Order: sequence, then C-alpha cells, then structure tokens
Amino acid sequence: MDATLIATPAAEITARLDRLPMTRHMWMLVLLISLGGWFDTYAIFLTGSIAPGMFADKIFTPTTVSLFGFTGLASFIAALFTGLFIGTMFFTQAADRFGRRTVFTYSLVWYCVATLVMAFQYTPGGVNLWRLIAGIGIGVELVTVDTFLSELVPKRARGRVFAIQQSIGFIPVPLVALLAWLLNPTAPFGLSGWRWVVIIGSVGAIIVWLARLKLPESPRWLAQQGRVEEADRVMSAIEAKVAAESGRPLPSPEPPVAEDPRKGRLAEIFNPTYRSRTIMLSVANFFQTIGFYGFANWVPTLLIAKGIHVSQTLEYSFIIAFAYPLFPLLSTLFADRIERKWQVCLSCIGIAIFGIAFSLQTAAGPLIIIGTLQTMMNAWLSFSAHNYQAELFPTRVRARAVGFVYSWSRFSTIFTGFFIAAILQRFGVPGVFMFVASAMAVVVISIALFGPRTNHRSLEEISRPVTQAGAPQDRAPQAG
Repeated sequence: MDATLIATPAAEITARLDRLPMTRHMWMLVLLISLGGWFDTYAIFLTGSIAPGMFADKIFTPTTVSLFGFTGLASFIAALFTGLFIGTMFFTQAADRFGRRTVFTYSLVWYCVATLVMAFQYTPGGVNLWRLIAGIGIGVELVTVDTFLSELVPKRARGRVFAIQQSIGFIPVPLVALLAWLLNPTAPFGLSGWRWVVIIGSVGAIIVWLARLKLPESPRWLAQQGRVEEADRVMSAIEAKVAAESGRPLPSPEPPVAEDPRKGRLAEIFNPTYRSRTIMLSVANFFQTIGFYGFANWVPTLLIAKGIHVSQTLEYSFIIAFAYPLFPLLSTLFADRIERKWQVCLSCIGIAIFGIAFSLQTAAGPLIIIGTLQTMMNAWLSFSAHNYQAELFPTRVRARAVGFVYSWSRFSTIFTGFFIAAILQRFGVPGVFMFVASAMAVVVISIALFGPRTNHRSLEEISRPVTQAGAPQDRAPQAG
C-alpha cells in the first residue's frame, strides 16, 4: 500500500458513521438538509409553470426570431443556468474551505434576496439579470446539499437517503404547478399571479434558513480540515442520540479505510486517479440535463404547441408533476439494491422512450399517463445521478469536484433552451424528443463504460485508486 495512505482521523470518523443505524435523529438531519434543496427545486421548476403568465404580460415569447434572442422564454432559462454554471463552477469550493453548514446557510440567503427582487422586474433584461444572480446561489446550494448529505449518512443507506431527499426536494414541483394554475390567471393587489408564485418561494426560504440552526457541521469535513477534537465532539453527539434512540449499544466500527491525508486541490481531479471519472461525469452531466430540463422546463409550452388550451395545459402539468415526489418514495425499495450506475443508465433509457411516446400523443389521457412516466424517469435520474457523483471523489475535494463536473450540466442548459425553441419551431414536439433521446444515449454510453460501482462501499474506499482499493469492478481506464 502507498505509504501516503494512512488511517486518518477523517477515515476513523467515516468508520464510526458507517456503522450507525438510521434512527429518527439521522432522518431528522436528512430532512433538514433536504429542506435546503426544497426551495432550490422550487426556483428551478418555476420556469415552465410561470411561463404562460410571463407570455400574457408580454415579457417573454415562446419562441424567438433568432436563435439566441433575449425576448423569448429560452433566454429566461439561459439566465438561470448561466447563474447555476457560475455558482457550481466557481463558488462551490467555498464548501470545501468554509464548511458544508456555513455555505448551506448563506447560499439560501443569497437565493432568497435575488429571487424576491426578480419578482418586481418588468423587462426581459431585469428579469433575466436577477434570475442569473439567484442562480449563482442555487448552484452553490445544490452541490452543498449533495456533499453534506453524502458525508452525514452511513454507506448502506445512501441510496435510500438520496431517494428520500429527492422526494422531499421534489414536493415543490406539483406545488409550484398548483400555485401557477391558481394564480396565473389572477392579479392580487395589482401584481400578476406569476409574480406571487415567485414571491412565495422566496419568502418561504427564510423558514429553512432558521431550521438550519439544528444542523451540525460535517464531522468528515472537520476531521479532514484537522479540526479533530471538534469532529469528535460532533460525532460523539450524533452517536449518543442514535444509541439512545436505538435502545442498544452501537456496533463496533469496521477497520478504517486508509486515505491520503493531504489538503485537496481542484487540480487533483485531473490526475490519473480521478481523470476518467472527471471526464465521464462531465460528459454525462453535459448531456443528461438536455433530457431532464428539456421536459421539465417545457411541459406547458410543449402542450400549448400541441394545440391544448393554456388552462388545460397548467392542469395537465399539475397532474404530471405529482410523479416527482412520489416516485423517489417508491424507489426506496430498490435504491440500495440496484447498482447506482445502472440506475442512471436505466432512467436515461426510460426518458428517451417515454419522451418519444409523449411527442406522438394528442389525447389528454395518454398525454397525462406518458407524461407521468416520463416524469418518473426524470426523478429517478435526478436522485441516482446526484447520489452517484457525490460518491466518486474524496472528502478533501468533494464539493469542488462535484461542483466542477455538475457545472457542465448547467453550462449545456444555457444553450439547450435556445436549441429546443428552434427545434420546436421547425420540427415540432417530435423533433424536440428525438434531440432528447440522442442526448440520453450519450449519457448511457459514458456511465456504462466508465462508471465505477459504489453501492455499499464507504466513500473512502470508492475514492481510492484501483490498485490500492483492490476493487476489480473499477476497471475503467484510470478510474480509481
């Protein structure tokens, strides 16, 4: 074994965490972290639901006269994802430097203020500017939630935990669709209904900001930073609460997995140990959001393109959106049984198949049924991919590594909206979903060929090189 790999305090903390049962206290931590992603999801899924209201106010149009026109809905989508790209690419390293809990808190405040200001803008430029600024905070928050969650739960429960987190996080999808359905046709106190949908999400984030006071810092991160005594205090407090709730002594920790104790640098994810993982996840992220947001952000617009009335469109979108929080709950039955990489691949295949089927329907019943199945695949892709990418890098660089690879999903979506708008205008809804299916094929190939397995393995074991971890399943070139 490489002499630089030793049983560090961080590795010992990991061994103590991985033996914990999932008691009420552990699930409460999962709930509090998940609430941080609740309003992020709310903000992201605003797009499709409030689009008809913004069309009515003549702020945006469904399509544009030129590919990159800034008066169309595509520019609103691009503004958000430009902000998300900036946040995930350049600011997520803050979570590795200042801690998961601190960044989790302040990125929520950032989002709340920027979104509230956006609600009172009346020009495409003003709306897009503040949407971009809000997107920076959301981008940091999403990566911090994934990182925080992966470090606080035992290895045998990560699949279930991420499924539950996504179920909680997706509750805003039907909620925002319902609010848009009810409020878009109205103008309480002289403000258009879509503006109230935005305001409600912004104000609600304050509640989560207050709830974060009960969250501990990640003991893994504290130990990795050399704050061993503090990490031990946090870990001991968690162990005491779990032991009291379980009513029996905690099992003995497994031998800690040796790891590199050095401080992390972003350049590390391009060395031979992690290079192929970095490339594989960057490619997969670049293409997966074409399928995910190609449907999620455009459902009402695609339905309108099929000739369905706006009020019916919002009603159908509301019904379809219920699959987002419900499917992750169902998937807890298999989230830790099916290897994570294959869950990502299967969900992408489902998105391609059901997307094409959706594009060929015109009747209400089939549209709702197939749209719901498509949404289920989206939800499956979301929780399995978020879980998977948070497992593949070591604690010392986890936030910045996930931020880097995840940022390519944000980058591609800046342009995806423009391309979908152009394809919709020229080739209709079937053309949009052929574009989506092609993107999903790229994701499946990249993950299937180069993705290592992660189920039931400690984060430290997953992050070690093949020759040191002794895991024959990780034989992707340079994958580690």
